[in-house]
Amino acid sequence: MRSTLLFAVVTASALALAGCGASPGCRAVTGAGIGAAGGAAIGALAGAPGLGAAAGAAAGGLTGAVTSPSQVSAGPSPFCE
Repeated sequence: MRSTLLFAVVTASALALAGCGASPGCRAVTGAGIGAAGGAAIGALAGAPGLGAAAGAAAGGLTGAVTSPSQVSAGPSPFCE
């Protein structure tokens, strides 16, 4: 139950924050970074920060890579141009 809740929260966070940048590669990098940070924070609360970071990075990177700026946009990426 706890890991299911953790996965749901990390996935929702990654979906909400993965939209920085314009190109799919840039959006994937940005989404993975933001997802890893959020996942680690949530995972720390659940006792597994490494697992949370990995899940967040995977969900954020994938979401950033497969969405377009017209679907989800959080503005310009701080990591790439």
